[in-house]
Amino acid sequence: MASLHALRARGQSIWLDEIRREWLTNGELARWIERGVTGVTSNPTIFERAITTSPAYDEAIRAHLARDPEMETPALYEALVIEDIRMAADLLRPVYEATEGHDGFVSLEVSPLLAHDTEGTIAEARRLWRAVDRPNLMIKVPATRAGIPAIEALIAEGINVNVTLIFSPAHYEAAAEAYWRGLRRRAEVGKDLGTVASVASFFVSRIDTAVDRLLEEMRAPEARALLGKIAIAVAKRVYRTFRARFLPDAFPELQAEGARAQRVLWASTSTKNPAYSDVKYVEGLIGPDTVNTIPMVTLQAFEDHGQVPGDTVLEGWEEAEADLAALARLGIDLEEILERLQAEGVDAFRRSYNALLEALERKRAMVLTAVRSMDD
Repeated sequence: MASLHALRARGQSIWLDEIRREWLTNGELARWIERGVTGVTSNPTIFERAITTSPAYDEAIRAHLARDPEMETPALYEALVIEDIRMAADLLRPVYEATEGHDGFVSLEVSPLLAHDTEGTIAEARRLWRAVDRPNLMIKVPATRAGIPAIEALIAEGINVNVTLIFSPAHYEAAAEAYWRGLRRRAEVGKDLGTVASVASFFVSRIDTAVDRLLEEMRAPEARALLGKIAIAVAKRVYRTFRARFLPDAFPELQAEGARAQRVLWASTSTKNPAYSDVKYVEGLIGPDTVNTIPMVTLQAFEDHGQVPGDTVLEGWEEAEADLAALARLGIDLEEILERLQAEGVDAFRRSYNALLEALERKRAMVLTAVRSMDD
């Protein structure tokens, strides 16, 4: 039986890619922190699933509407989310302090409706940062063309950023450059670099889902030999770039001023294909100076039967490059696939956000009807 502490010993942090009100109040998250979880991530899909399927939010909804019957649905959503994020941040605050700001973060995403709006993203990130008011908060900003300048601006202001929806090495390079530029701007005005942190969230399993579909259509032995290999191959290329850019000798002039590396975070690490191991994207991406954010079901699977064979993300780089070259020879345009995956990711979060607001509006209407009936 593998433990999260074994991953920690190899320099990898494990964050829970899920949040639910009942886990915050019944001790579930606290117990996972004791077992080695050192952070929490969220996104619109996670909150849609949590708020629409759990009765744990009903009392809070009633309380908010009792205080303010005119509260609109988006404001109600934000109030519920901020409560969750604050509670999670407070539970993780001892980790944040014990690691001197290296770990213990909770991530909250700006509205996916702003994914192509730079100024709107900056304004919302600032507002959420002030509203949550916790030093161990990270604001999630997508690595879209509009998101990249927003990331730079927020880092320059000292706002922690989780750069999300990274699917390609090009996306990663843009995110790393934005972080670098933000730090430089901050240094130029004499601000403390040690108080700001960032991670670059690379989405893994969705790549295999998309590429495998094309490989299976080909049916050639060369194609079938690449099934299930491309996502980790791209991840290893990203990790190699990270090491070249951010390890101590890569930016000594900023590190001397307290700057931290922008760690790579492996996201979308639940296995989508039942033919593959349910811990494939945990066991295959172990390595120093990384984060793996894992949904609860995958976390439980890893604790049950996962293995820690070594620093697997440091192994097989030549093989990974050979697999990517073989994919190109088959005529598959990987870059086009990765760009499309990012666009689809933005759309999926937007749909989740809208679906959540629609469901919350129905709950809001039911609560207000019940309150008015009692008043009558």
